[in-house]
Formats: sequence, structure tokens, C-alpha cells
Amino acid sequence: MAKLRVGVVGVGNISNEHIQAYLKNPEVELVSFCDINEKQLKLMGEKYGITKLYSDYNEMFKSEQLDAVSVCVWNSQHAPVTIAALNAGLNVLCEKPMATSVEDAEAMKAAAEKNGKLLMIGFVRRYGNDCSLLKDFVASDFFGEMYYAKATYLRRNGNPGGWFGDKSRSGGGPLIDLGVHVIDLTRYIMGNPKPVSVYGATFRKLGNRPNIKSGKGYTSVSAGADDICDVEDLASAMIRYDNGAVLSIEAAFSLNIKHDEGKIELFGTKGGAKIEPEVELYTEMNDYLADVNFAHNTALDFNGLFANEINHFVDCVTKGEPCRSPAKDGVDIMKILCAVYKSAETGHEVVLD
Repeated sequence: MAKLRVGVVGVGNISNEHIQAYLKNPEVELVSFCDINEKQLKLMGEKYGITKLYSDYNEMFKSEQLDAVSVCVWNSQHAPVTIAALNAGLNVLCEKPMATSVEDAEAMKAAAEKNGKLLMIGFVRRYGNDCSLLKDFVASDFFGEMYYAKATYLRRNGNPGGWFGDKSRSGGGPLIDLGVHVIDLTRYIMGNPKPVSVYGATFRKLGNRPNIKSGKGYTSVSAGADDICDVEDLASAMIRYDNGAVLSIEAAFSLNIKHDEGKIELFGTKGGAKIEPEVELYTEMNDYLADVNFAHNTALDFNGLFANEINHFVDCVTKGEPCRSPAKDGVDIMKILCAVYKSAETGHEVVLD
């Protein structure tokens, strides 16, 4: 059987995860790269032995007879690149967030449907070992009715710099870059309930803090004094779903806390869970309160995480497997993200359609 011919648009940092996973998949032929940064494009071509290099994605789509493409460009370009690829008859794996507006996300979904092609969104946390474990317990009704969740993704001094702090390219700061991961993960574990209302607040107080010096036990981030930084430092929101469940979310690039924090908590009528980073479960046993730990390591294993996602994308295209992170879910998450920003701007709750 012929191999799936794949190209990559945008060969910055995250593309390495896609490229390495494609190269390890025996059903894939990695054909070409595209990037507007010719120096980076040449460097990545040499690194991975790819000779078909393009600065124009439309030219790549027209010339290379591809079957699929990974879109790893900055957020504001997700929609135009993805729509062009779909209209060229290609299947697409687009990095998260799906877009920078609900309108763009819906246009991407419509393009996939019009062309009869797969549009998968890169919600990589869905493919982690911790997620799989918790989904097993959801399937066995360990949690009962899941009615509340809390998620934090906080950095003390973690503004990535570059385009991440430039709202015109990123669409926002830690909410759209970090918070999107845990909003999607909690919602996925809870069964993808429909979001119905959002109340949010955002703050721009600390910036990218290029003045911070490195010290023992702490490494300064790459953000510099010349970087554009017009995104929020901190976002906080409460998201209500159609089944009555609520998610509380906090995400920060820069916050005066002791250390970086990443924690997810889920609460149900029969049991609860926490990921920090190991998975712990909480329940009642024989009328006693009980904490459940596991005999094996349950922390998120980044080794093979993106490979799980990429291999699933390949199987969806080549074998027709149902997609675990379809465009519809990307649109729903985009509605949540945009509603948080709108609520923060207006100071009022935003009710979703």
C-alpha cells in the first residue's frame, strides 16, 4: 500500500514533535517543509534530510501531491493555511488553538466538510497516559456525576517571548496558549459537555519581565526587552456547561508565586481525582474516606505523547478511524476562549449559543 505523503507548514519548535513522529511511522512518507523564515527552513531541512522546501504553502500544496499536512504556524495563520490545505484536497492536523476567532474556526470546519477531508485539532493532552487512565475510570462510573473541575497552569516567570506575546499573531496570552490544554482536557474527561456561559477576567500587570536575572535553581526565560508583549499575564474564568457542571480555570505566564504550578482536579458524586503530576483518586470505601494511589508512575509521560497523536491522525486518514479530537471540539473550545476574553473586556458574563 502506498505511504501517506505528508508535508509540514511552519517548522518552528513544536514542529519537531510532529516531524519526529511522522519519521517513526512506517505508513508515512515525509515529503516537504514550508516556512516563511528561510534560515529556519533550511536548518530544519538539513536536520531531517528534507530537500523539498517552500516559502509559499500554496506552491507546496500545488507541487507535491500530498495527502496530509501538519499546520504548525503561529495561531493567527492557522485558519488561512488550514483552509488552503483543505481546499487543495489535503487532510489536516492543525496545532492548538484551532484559530484566534470563532468565525475562523467555523470557516475551517466548513472547509473540511465541503471538501470531505479530515480536520483534526492538536489537543495533545487527550493522548496522554494520565488522560487514558482517568477515561477508564469514567467508563466504569467511578466518579458518578462529574459536576465540578478546577485547573491551574501557572508560571512564575514563563512568558515564552517571540510571537507568543504578540497578540496580533497569538490571539492572546496564557489562556490561549496554556489554558487551552487544561480546558480541553477537563472537558474531554467530563464527556465534552456543551459550554453555555463564561465569566472571565484577565490581567496585564507584569509583562514579560526581561529584567529578571537567572539565579540558582531558576532559569530565566527567553523573553527579551525588545519582544512585543501586549497579551495578558493572567487569566481566570468560570465555565458553565449544559449539564450543570462548572470548570474553574487559571492560567499565567507571569505571576508572583513560589514556583510554577500545574494541577487538575475533578469532582464527582462518587469519587474525585487530581493530577499533580501523578494521578490520585479519592472516594469512599466501606464507609471510610479513601485515597487511591497507583503502583506504577501515572504522571504525564511526554515520551511518545505526540507520537500517540500523530499515529492516531495517520490511522484516521488511512484506516477511517473515528477522530478523537475533531474540528467540532476545536470550535467549542474556541467559543470558550473568545468568551473569556469578551467577558474580561466587558466585565459581564457571556452567554453562548
